[in-house]
Amino acid sequence: MRVLIVGCGYIGMPLGTELSRMGHEVFGLRRTSVARAEMNSMGISPLEGDISKPEQLARLPSGYDWVVNCVASSGGGADAYRMVYLLGSRNLVEWLRSVRPAKFLYTSSTSVYGQTDGSWVNEDSPTEPATETSKILVETENFLLNAAREEGFPAVVLRVAGIYGPDRGHYFKQFKKGNARIPGAGERLINMIHRDDVVGSIIAALKQGCPGEVYNAVDDEPVTQLAFFQWLANSLNAQLPPSASPEEGVDRKRGLTHKKVSNRRLKLELGYQFKYPTFREGYSAEILRDK
Repeated sequence: MRVLIVGCGYIGMPLGTELSRMGHEVFGLRRTSVARAEMNSMGISPLEGDISKPEQLARLPSGYDWVVNCVASSGGGADAYRMVYLLGSRNLVEWLRSVRPAKFLYTSSTSVYGQTDGSWVNEDSPTEPATETSKILVETENFLLNAAREEGFPAVVLRVAGIYGPDRGHYFKQFKKGNARIPGAGERLINMIHRDDVVGSIIAALKQGCPGEVYNAVDDEPVTQLAFFQWLANSLNAQLPPSASPEEGVDRKRGLTHKKVSNRRLKLELGYQFKYPTFREGYSAEILRDK
């Protein structure tokens, strides 16, 4: 397959490496020429362009079998989200209309689920988040799913939980720096997935995913903040972080949600088998990597 990865960064680089290893012809699109040598060494042909600017897309080579949009907002607020995710997706779809891929995969986020009652959610659950950034992600999803239903555009949406892995993991980094706090009683649920399983889920969705469908990419076990920090403390022979007010644990972009995200569809319909089924296996690997 001829594959284009849009946003060849933390997820896109290992994804491109794996796809290249599997024998696919892989192109990686970034906004700047940074990491060209690294991409070439990984078997990824580097391209430069900004998806918020249609004229730059028009200059790129076309004719891809698979396109993966895993671009990131680089920590920006609502304006950056709208520019990168919504406008960028619209520009990509317009650019790809003349020579459509067989599959277009967009990595969204489980932050689109705004539930606060600790209930299980799946791909058919309401997506009514409280934060403006997550509302933009819902708007982007709806645009792509409408394009799939109304125009036959081959869009698949993968809602990705909190990613951790090499040099990534918000709570893990806080813990190691001694800055972690347990908000309130630590009862709020965390939904996570290791970077390698994000890559595996994307490949499974490219191979088996149905256009117009949504799949949750999240591991098998939602965990409370307290239980997660207790496990880290025991694993690292360290002290449990102190308590804090509930507000200190709020992710300002994701909001104060409290839900358990199901991966049943990913496993049953796409047949995906996790490399790290829970945070225990995944963070055990990261702890060993740090030594």
